[in-house]
Amino acid sequence: MIHAFGHKPSGEELKRIEQSPRYRGGSFQNEHDTPQLAEGANIITVMRHALKKNPAKTPPFLLPSVKRRLPERCDAFTLTWFGHSAYLVQVNQLNILVDPVFGERPSFSKNLGPKAFPGSRAYDVKDLPPIDILIQTHDHYDHLEYPTILQLKNKVKHWYAPLGVASHLVYWGVPEAAITSLDWWQTTALPGNMQLTATPARHFSGRGLVRNKTLWTSFVLQTPNEKVFLGGDSGYDTHFAAIGEQFGPFDLAILECGQYDAFWPYIHMMPEQTAQAAVDLNAKWLLPVHWAKYALAAHAWDDSIKRVTAAAANLPLQLTTPLIGEELVLNRHMPQKQWWKEILPH
Repeated sequence: MIHAFGHKPSGEELKRIEQSPRYRGGSFQNEHDTPQLAEGANIITVMRHALKKNPAKTPPFLLPSVKRRLPERCDAFTLTWFGHSAYLVQVNQLNILVDPVFGERPSFSKNLGPKAFPGSRAYDVKDLPPIDILIQTHDHYDHLEYPTILQLKNKVKHWYAPLGVASHLVYWGVPEAAITSLDWWQTTALPGNMQLTATPARHFSGRGLVRNKTLWTSFVLQTPNEKVFLGGDSGYDTHFAAIGEQFGPFDLAILECGQYDAFWPYIHMMPEQTAQAAVDLNAKWLLPVHWAKYALAAHAWDDSIKRVTAAAANLPLQLTTPLIGEELVLNRHMPQKQWWKEILPH
């Protein structure tokens, strides 16, 4: 058994899963029918497509970043993006880490899978301040990484994850008492007079051949002064408007932007849909993530940010685009430089 695969839910966790309205026919389901592939596509056509060489998938230069000593604590809502979907939120003297992945390859093996872009691994676990809260959105390798969890398991006070993901964490040595598992629309109180609500996403789960035994989520983080949407991975659907109606307006929406393809249009958003989802959420600012670290789809590495920038320009929406490691202070310092246009080959 390869430990990085994790472990399937069992015991009390499985009993909770079986009681979830999202769990039907032995697996978790999306709100609407969500095929893994587009109509007419099959695994052979997808594999041929994926194997086509596209030099633009990887930047031919060192990605710029801002390497700084991260503050121990912050009062104002401060965010540091580490590339792809990993970021640190520091607010009300609490440190909140989301989907940490610091390895070279998002894979069960250190020798398989696409490598991180040159320059994108500016930070590692050792650079982090003490972590009070760790939030996992789902169990895919590019969001839940075995080596990173091993480094963090004794450095995190409490973990929040969708139903079933605790089975992986406990298998890897995280104390069960330190994990809160949430179903969609469940809310839990956080320290500092904050709360976290698990909300729907349109995606799937699985770390091997068996899929959808654990849940996938987005989250709403509410502080005394801000509302922030933590998107995880999701295809476009009506849930964004539903979340916006119930919880909006949002000061910031952090949404996936990248790793899309016409072959899988239901489980990841096209960049234009990312911008529209932020509008559906009634968000003031959009931070696009899920790009600038790994090539997990066939599109050019910067296609997603170019397209979402163009789409946002025509919508009632502001876009923030920090460099990896650059400080973002909500509503005070929101980087907007289009840095991907100014990179020089190394």
